[in-house]
Amino acid sequence: MAAKRKKKIRVQQESLAMPSRWRLQHGGFSEPIREADPETGVPVVHRRAVDTLGQMLANGTITQEMHDAGAVFRRQFRAAALDALRGAALVRLPAATGETMTERQVQARRQVSAAMEVLGGPGGAAGSCVWHVVGLECSVREWAMRRGWGGRAVPASQAQGMLVAALSVLAGHYGLILPSSPGSGMVSSRNCAP
Repeated sequence: MAAKRKKKIRVQQESLAMPSRWRLQHGGFSEPIREADPETGVPVVHRRAVDTLGQMLANGTITQEMHDAGAVFRRQFRAAALDALRGAALVRLPAATGETMTERQVQARRQVSAAMEVLGGPGGAAGSCVWHVVGLECSVREWAMRRGWGGRAVPASQAQGMLVAALSVLAGHYGLILPSSPGSGMVSSRNCAP
């Protein structure tokens, strides 16, 4: 009796030159930039991930001051180690009683807390939007569909408006724009005489 041969199943591998399908679902990339590696001189291709704030700035949706305020908040958020995904400690100390925070983390958490207080807290629309979109780096559409505000989904255009308003408030909080006379809106600090 002849033995049956098993069919080999070939799995088509993704091209390593392109971002994976999983990565592409989380946002787009810029056009590939070819240049030489500064250390080895080998030609390499760089693909930059599209940043929500950078894309909004390029589209003219937000001003440079709003973009800078978002960058300051993101930097403080990362320094405070408030993101949900953390790497495992590579050095394990025996008999450790718990994690200790560095002075930098404590200071960054105070700054994030002050910014969230200005935005109405994490339960408010502006605070929730900035926390998830700028801090945790979710897309505006993802925040609007999954998180929303008060447990309700928010239309994407309305969510983008919430983010723009929140970034304007953050820019004022960080002193990047100065309020002019009451009721007349915000004026860029670059246009004000010293």
